[in-house]
Amino acid sequence: MQITPLAGAGAEITGVDVRHLSSGEFAAVRQAYADHGVIFFRDQSLTEQDHIAFARRFGPININRFFQAHERYPEIALVLKEKEQKTNIGGGWHTDHSYDAEPAMGSVLVARQLPDVGGDTWFASMYMAHDTLDDATKAEVAGLRAVHSARHIFGSGNDNHYKANRDTDGRIGNTAAADVLDDVVHPVVITHPLSGKKALYVNPAFTIRVEGYPDDASNALLARLYAHAMNPDHAYRFKWQPGSVAFWDNRATWHWAMNDYHGERRLMHRITIEGCALN
Repeated sequence: MQITPLAGAGAEITGVDVRHLSSGEFAAVRQAYADHGVIFFRDQSLTEQDHIAFARRFGPININRFFQAHERYPEIALVLKEKEQKTNIGGGWHTDHSYDAEPAMGSVLVARQLPDVGGDTWFASMYMAHDTLDDATKAEVAGLRAVHSARHIFGSGNDNHYKANRDTDGRIGNTAAADVLDDVVHPVVITHPLSGKKALYVNPAFTIRVEGYPDDASNALLARLYAHAMNPDHAYRFKWQPGSVAFWDNRATWHWAMNDYHGERRLMHRITIEGCALN
């Protein structure tokens, strides 16, 4: 097994079959995941049962509340765009489940059907985003907390990001579950529970304000942090191939699914793993 760090974010792991990881290989994979925030595998042959078994080695599975589920395996959420559809899922920088009191640890995404060209996913390292902040900004954000919400993305209000676009009908739903979710508060900078590293923990999709800041000051600080985190030097563009698997940590990365394959079908299977409270 070889672990190769990638420019910007993540590491690629080769020479291993994730269906048959020895205890030593599993420990190395888990450490690489903690250290790099996202890990990639190529040339895997995972059935749905294999996918579930691999995810369960890392923790309990989170059954997604908002995505269309696999018809036989509710553990698997479908990340799908049909040929006739224009809107994809996850088409902007974000990190999943920051709106939960105990955000999901991460997700294992398996390529099932890919377009001939396009459909790459960007990943950005929030370890690097934090570490490359200037000293004054590090000092400013060190003790701050931010509010995260799901209602404006998945809820029943008129500002619902997906509800406003009928093109996503059937793929995103269950607005009632979002409506009853309380907004939650997390540190702007967390100590990662696996690696012990500092990571920036705000994101453009679900972070709505900095706690205790007036709206103008909150918006200005968040915009500055987002612009910094979006630096291409912090990111890696993953090109999917048949047999590709990506396993990202929501606490240490952002991701962004490119929407550049209109007229072609793209189907991915995603399993999300439960996490813990962040400090």
